[in-house]
Amino acid sequence: MNLRTNFFEKKGGDSRISYDEDLASSKISKQIVSHLPTHSEQSIAIVCIGTDRSTGDALGPLIGTKLEEKKNLPFHIFGTLENPIHAVNLQEQLEIIQEKLPQPFIIGIDACLGRLKSVGMVSVASGPVKPGAGVQKELPPVGDMHITGIVNVSGFMEFFVLQNTRLNLVMKMAETISESLAEAATLYKRNQISAKFNLDQYKSTN
Repeated sequence: MNLRTNFFEKKGGDSRISYDEDLASSKISKQIVSHLPTHSEQSIAIVCIGTDRSTGDALGPLIGTKLEEKKNLPFHIFGTLENPIHAVNLQEQLEIIQEKLPQPFIIGIDACLGRLKSVGMVSVASGPVKPGAGVQKELPPVGDMHITGIVNVSGFMEFFVLQNTRLNLVMKMAETISESLAEAATLYKRNQISAKFNLDQYKSTN
């Protein structure tokens, strides 16, 4: 499993929004864009971590699958229900991504466990996600930034909790996060076009 449970303390730069609050996808998308590189030709890779063998850990692959179904996203998607990225193949998949996209900016996506009152919250923050930390697995950190969704309560029998997480919640969270990423892609593309236009205008007048 690729879930972490160290979500008890809110860290600096960490923005949390409930998946079902008003305008959740728009709020999350703005947080995502605020972490993306500006004025750069750097490729953006979304790495969705998890497995469809556990409902709680299926959040990442569900998001990857939903994003693959969307058209004209300027981001590269890795990790789907058909081709999941999980504990067994994570290192290998990260190496493949680096071969395909030299020095990409990576958005790591994973599910996690947390306090009861935090279930359903989506967190957007700088730095990598640390898959496996909550279940004592040594796995490489993933991402220049990360998005995590708290799918259930931590603290006791994590594997059992994950396997008995409600699919309804995971599906709804996946829908909100995938919509947020699609909106972020549109905003990011618009910002890139605007930045290029301003640069061209500057060059033409100097």
